[in-house]
Amino acid sequence: GRYARNETRPPLCLTRARRRDLVWERKGEAVVEEFGAAMISAGPSLKMATTNKAKVVGSLGVTERIRSHPTPLRSRAPRSTLCLRAGAKRAPRDAALGSLTAHATSQREEASPSSLGTDSPLRAGPPRLALPSKGRMAEDTLSLLKSCQLSVRKPNPRQYVAEMPAVPELEVWFQRASDIVRRLQYGDVDLGFLGYDMFHEFAYGNDDLIIVHDALKYGGCHLALGVPTKGDFADVHTIEDLKQMGWTKENPLKVVTGYQNTARNFFAENGMADSVLLLAADGALEAAPYMGCADIILDLVSTGTTMRENNLKEIVGGRVIESEGVMVASKRALKERPGLLEIVKEMLERVEAHLKASDYFLVTTNIRAQSEGEVAKLMLDKGLGGLQGPTVSSVYSSAIRSQNLFAASVVVRRKALHDTIKALRSIGGTGVLVSELTYIFDEEPWRWTELLKKLED
Repeated sequence: GRYARNETRPPLCLTRARRRDLVWERKGEAVVEEFGAAMISAGPSLKMATTNKAKVVGSLGVTERIRSHPTPLRSRAPRSTLCLRAGAKRAPRDAALGSLTAHATSQREEASPSSLGTDSPLRAGPPRLALPSKGRMAEDTLSLLKSCQLSVRKPNPRQYVAEMPAVPELEVWFQRASDIVRRLQYGDVDLGFLGYDMFHEFAYGNDDLIIVHDALKYGGCHLALGVPTKGDFADVHTIEDLKQMGWTKENPLKVVTGYQNTARNFFAENGMADSVLLLAADGALEAAPYMGCADIILDLVSTGTTMRENNLKEIVGGRVIESEGVMVASKRALKERPGLLEIVKEMLERVEAHLKASDYFLVTTNIRAQSEGEVAKLMLDKGLGGLQGPTVSSVYSSAIRSQNLFAASVVVRRKALHDTIKALRSIGGTGVLVSELTYIFDEEPWRWTELLKKLED
């Protein structure tokens, strides 16, 4: 976008680096960027030039991705936002920008997640799964799916779309954790894996989103208050101590957090709704109290090391929610999307069977006795019943039955492994073998039954 300074009308160039760069050249007074979102107007027609094609669009107006880009329009913005560049006098440019921003703001208020997610037609196309795009949560999610024979194939690491060969009819999209909830709300995707903390924060008040699996056994952490260990907070050890410090509407407790909805509800439940000022931040929250930006923080805690190293402490009653990986879905999509419910059942069965098996070992040993029944009784008397009782069979050598030698197998919890081995040895067990289990399939997962009940509500 370079333009001659002697043009009669100042050019309007808007760029966005999202999936590709778009350059808009002024040919009239209107711009359109088609992303399937709501539109805001900005004058007659313009020519849209892309990398591989150009077309003239009519007086439809500037299309802003209101649903996924809430940042208001502003001048001299980075390439990742919608911005004005070059050639125009400041006053007309600012006037146009103010008009666009005001219109965009009103459109955002009308296009709230709750209204967009339920009233709009169901998206056409195949079922879609959203996965975290980066960080430990992304790694652990892919690892779990791989362990369940649901590997995700991503040919190009720079792309955000992938496939799951075991479920070829399912599209896989990589998104930020917070955007996974938004995509579910707007109907852009049907399923998602993310942390419960993000679901609790961004799905607040949306009855269409439901949890399919609430304990994926990774990403464990909790959301808690972080209070300074020094100064005025040195003697604060409980939430009651914090409330008794005399906070008022005129002198509020300043709390910096990235979880505004969760924080607001927590302090309201503790009778501090009118004496707390919530401040927004995305990272390095632990520095805020000692910088003077806030009094305390509300943030995720895993081991607590970062909080302790920054002279912060947790307090009794200050733990807000527990979080780990969860699988969530749109209730409407589960009911109306063809084939989606069957996909969810298969994924749920595989995940549930694998997670259950991860808690157990299969232990096999040889025991001398007069019969299978005697071996079973010896094991049951020692409390070695396994899932539904021990399995006992005869041991053969060279096609000839070995007299009074039986193989006994039992499934035991990992934490009970060594006690089990001691018990087997005490009844004559020898050659004890311990095997990892990959799956333990039940007749039907109880979470599947619970999901069907939710869909009936």
